[in-house]
Amino acid sequence: MKYNTLFSPVRVKGLELKNRILFPAMGTKMPSEDGQVSQQLIDYHVARARGGCGLNFTEVCSVYSKAAPRNFLAITNDRYIPGLKRLTDAIHEAGGKAGIQLWLGGFAVSSDPEQMIIIPSSVPVGNDVTIPGADRETLREAALAFGEGARRAVEAGFDAIEFHAGHNYTPHSFLSPYFNHRTDEYGGSLPNRARFLLECIAAIRSNIPDEMPLFMRIDAHDDYLEGGLTIEEVIEFCKMAEKAGVDALDVSRGNFSTAAIKYEVPPIDLPKGFNVENAARIRRETGIFTVAVGRINDPGQAEDILAADMVDMVVMGRAQLADPEFCNKAQEGRPEDIVYCIACNQGCYDGFVSKEVPFITCLRNPALGREAEYQLAATTLAKRVVVAGGGIAGLEAAIVLKQRGHTPIVCEASGTLGGQFALAGEAPRKEEMKDAALLRGQQAIRMGIEVRLNTPVTPELLDDLKPDELVIAVGSAPMALKIPGGDMPFVYNSHDVLAGKVQVSGKVAVIGGGLVGLEVAEYVHGMATGITVVEMLDKVAKDLGELRAICVMESLKEAGVELVTSAKCLEIKKGAIVIEQDSATTEIPCDTVVVAIGARSRDYGPIQKYCEEHGIPWHAIGDAVRARRALNAVAEAHETARAI
Repeated sequence: MKYNTLFSPVRVKGLELKNRILFPAMGTKMPSEDGQVSQQLIDYHVARARGGCGLNFTEVCSVYSKAAPRNFLAITNDRYIPGLKRLTDAIHEAGGKAGIQLWLGGFAVSSDPEQMIIIPSSVPVGNDVTIPGADRETLREAALAFGEGARRAVEAGFDAIEFHAGHNYTPHSFLSPYFNHRTDEYGGSLPNRARFLLECIAAIRSNIPDEMPLFMRIDAHDDYLEGGLTIEEVIEFCKMAEKAGVDALDVSRGNFSTAAIKYEVPPIDLPKGFNVENAARIRRETGIFTVAVGRINDPGQAEDILAADMVDMVVMGRAQLADPEFCNKAQEGRPEDIVYCIACNQGCYDGFVSKEVPFITCLRNPALGREAEYQLAATTLAKRVVVAGGGIAGLEAAIVLKQRGHTPIVCEASGTLGGQFALAGEAPRKEEMKDAALLRGQQAIRMGIEVRLNTPVTPELLDDLKPDELVIAVGSAPMALKIPGGDMPFVYNSHDVLAGKVQVSGKVAVIGGGLVGLEVAEYVHGMATGITVVEMLDKVAKDLGELRAICVMESLKEAGVELVTSAKCLEIKKGAIVIEQDSATTEIPCDTVVVAIGARSRDYGPIQKYCEEHGIPWHAIGDAVRARRALNAVAEAHETARAI
C-alpha cells in the first residue's frame, strides 16, 4: 500500500520537508526543572526523527522570564541556547527538521506560584483574590520576549518557529471576546483583540530570516464558551496574521477552562479527524498553508485527507508516541506492522497531569521516554518460554521475547486473542481498542510466534512443552455480587453483557459506577427502557482519566442514564434492587441487573506449584497480579520480557 501524497515533499516558505507529517508540541515533563533540554528529551525526539517524521516541534517553550513555570522548556535567556542547539543538532543528524513552539501560558503557568499570570482582564479566583489584567508595559515586554525567543531559536539551529495562539493561553485569551473585556486599544473590536498577537508575530518575524517559516497554532473556534470566537472571526484574524508574517496555520481546538479541554488531547470517544473540516475551511478562505490536527492516527486516513487537497500537512503526534517507526512503516507499505495509538490517554494526558508519574508514557509503547535504556538487547541464552494468556499483556511479552531471540509459545484458554482489551472494544466508541488488540495478535503470528488457542495452561501441558520459563498472563474475571438474590436468573456480569453473550431488556440496574459499569450503561442504551447506575462511592467515573470521563459523562447525560451515588446494594429481588443511601433503605425498580463491581485475578496456583516443584522460573504479570489499567499491564509485560 502506497501513500504517495503523505510522503511527497512539501515546501513551507524556504523550508523543504521530506513528507507532510508533523510531530506536534506535546507536554512530556522531560525538561529539567529550570527549563533546560534533557538528554531524555533529545532521545525522545531523535527516535521520531529516525522514524521518518518530516518536522518535529518541541513542546511549549516559555519566552518571557516573568511567566516561565518550572519543568517547562524555556528560551528566556541566552543560557538556554546550547541545550536547544544539542536538540536541533541531534534531530538534524537523525534526518529530521526541528521546530520550536514559542509560548506564553496565561493561567497555565499557575502550576508555579512564583510566575506571573498574564491575562487580558481581571479574574476573581476566590478568597478575595483577583488576578489583574495585564498592563501595557507587561504586554510590551512580553511581545519583545517573543522576538528575543525567536532570535535565540535561530541561533540554536531551529528550522521553523511556531507561535502558540490557541488553547486559552495568553494570546488566545486576548483574541477571544469571552476572556477579553478590556476597553483600551487591546479590547473590543476584533482588530483590537488581535493587537497583542500581531505585536508578538511582528516581533518574531523581525528576528528570524526571511525564508524561515513561521507557523501559528490557533483554535478553529471557541468551544463551550458562550459568546467566544467564531470560525469566521478566526478566519479574519488569520488574514491579519499572514500580513504580519505568519506563513502556516496549525489548526487545533479546545481550551483548558471548560470541558473543551477534551479537544486538546482528544480521547477515543471523539471521531477520527473531527477537526479536519474546520482546517479545510480556514485554508479555503484564507489561502494560507494549513496543517490539520485531531485524531489523525492512520496513514490511510492521512493520505485521504491530503489527496483530497483539504490541507497541506497533518499532525500525527500520539500516532508517533505509540510507534516511533510509524512513518517508516507507512512509507514502506507496512501499515499492518504499525502499533496504533488508540487515544486511551492513559500514558500521555493522564501521565502528564499526574503528580505521581515522572514523565509521559504510552500504553502501546512502554519505551516512550526511555528510548535509550529500552533499546532491546539480543539474548545470549535463547529460552523456550510459555506465555499463559493471549491478552494484551501476554502478547506484549511474547513479542518482546521473540524480538530478543527467545522462543515464546502463547497458550490462550479461549478461542481468540486480545483478552479483556478486545472485550473493552465492544463498548460504545471504543472499536479501535478491539481492532488494536486483534492486530497485535496478528502481528505476533506474522513474527512466527506459536499461538495455541483453546489451550489453558495446565501442569500436564507444561509437562509436555517443557519450558525454560513461564510468563503467567491469565488476567482476571469479573467479581460476583454476594448478596441475597445475587444468583437470580436476570442477574448478569458485565463481561457477558459486553461480549454479547446475554441480552438485556426492560429497566436495567447496573451495580458499579466505575469505567466498566458506565460503559455497560452506554452499551445497553437502546436495548433498555431505563438505566440506573448504582455506585458505593460519592461519585462515578473515579477510575476514568479526566478527558475520557468528560466524554462518557456527557454521553450518559444525553442517554438519560440515572446515577445514584453513595449507595450500597443490599439485595436483589424480582422487579427491584434494594439499596441503602444516607442511612435509608429504598428500592429501584428493574427487570435486569448487571454487576460491574470489579475483577479478581484468575487462580494460577496449579501451574505456579508445578513450576516451583520443577525449578522453572515463573513471572506473573498484568491482571494476573491484580486488576488494573492496561497501561500498567503492558508496561509490566515489557519489563518482564526484557529481563528474561
